[in-house]
Amino acid sequence: MVTTRTIPEINQIIHNGSVTVWTASETKARVADLGLEAATAMVDVVTTGTFEPMESSGAIINLGHTDPPINIRECYLDGVMAYAGFGAVDLYLGASQAAGSNRWGDTADSDIPEQGGGHVIAQLIAGKSVHLRALGQVSDCYPRSTLEISITRDTINQFYLFNPRNLYQNFIVGVNSSDRPLLTYLGPLQPFLGNAVYANTGALSPMLNDPQMRTLGIGSRLFVGGAPGYIAWEGTQHFPRQKRLPNGTPIGPSATVALIGDAKQMQPEWVRGCYFSGYGPSLMLGVGIPIPILDKTVLQGCTISDRDIVAPVIDFSIPRRVRPSFGLVSYQQLKSGHITINGTRVRTAPQASLYLGLKVASTLKDWISTGKFELSEPVAPLPSQTVFLPQNN
Repeated sequence: MVTTRTIPEINQIIHNGSVTVWTASETKARVADLGLEAATAMVDVVTTGTFEPMESSGAIINLGHTDPPINIRECYLDGVMAYAGFGAVDLYLGASQAAGSNRWGDTADSDIPEQGGGHVIAQLIAGKSVHLRALGQVSDCYPRSTLEISITRDTINQFYLFNPRNLYQNFIVGVNSSDRPLLTYLGPLQPFLGNAVYANTGALSPMLNDPQMRTLGIGSRLFVGGAPGYIAWEGTQHFPRQKRLPNGTPIGPSATVALIGDAKQMQPEWVRGCYFSGYGPSLMLGVGIPIPILDKTVLQGCTISDRDIVAPVIDFSIPRRVRPSFGLVSYQQLKSGHITINGTRVRTAPQASLYLGLKVASTLKDWISTGKFELSEPVAPLPSQTVFLPQNN
């Protein structure tokens, strides 16, 4: 029995109301029960999900012109600096930009002591008011020199997320062999191998369920922050040439994607500001990718289990770009609650929310099943031979 589909054919099935959608978790169980051939004949789309910190994120904001007009060249949103160097009232607010003192003497306009761009983005998405202060470059076109207003997502022209790097296809496990605590982007790492933190949902992770990226590309439609979004480009630090296991999954950080989506449609449940003590602010973001089951090879990729995926255990106590590794561990081991390193039992914890990742996949399944979400064909594949270029100085 040969079963093949195209994305337009799947969209027609969605439109007709007869589509069959399984989450990644359901898929693994059903393929084990039915077999690959029978399951391929049954399922049209598999949904994946994650909810995790994605610090390489940010928002494009266009305020709309004031009267008289202003050409903004310095701007703060609730005490967090936004970049203003590319248009009169265009701003880019980075999720990991921290609040700090400015020429008005503010440290933050918010009562959140550890405020960052991710918090401001989340406040706007939640419909809350944000305080804006700006200085303008005066000219004949733009005579206004200052602006101080409150904005909401409904009072600004455009508000969309444009995230340069999201959805690592696998990542690392962080540990600390030194004699003092380390405050890292994975959170606190306790001394003497006191804990191990991993940052990927493993077998539920969006890009690990299509390890060769056969269905993903520029223009692929997906769930971003509770709204439809798209893959806009390869992500920064995209490294598809990472070493891979025979099943196609990478053994460490690999492919990434740049994402874009209308923040005015996003939901506060799926976009939350966060802060890592001693490191800085970030953004917790829910992202889910629907995988069209074009043939059994695509479905085979969706059967990847936690025991089939490994990640490197990296010692953060060495302050270098390339840190020593304690070897590879499976996500089945990580999710068991502990791993063993050089004979030492080390407790593990996920940085990503496995519960909310499952909820993203289930929500996306409901959207597709009820005809609220259709798939899109990529206009170009993601690069497969990108070389990673570090700075060697």
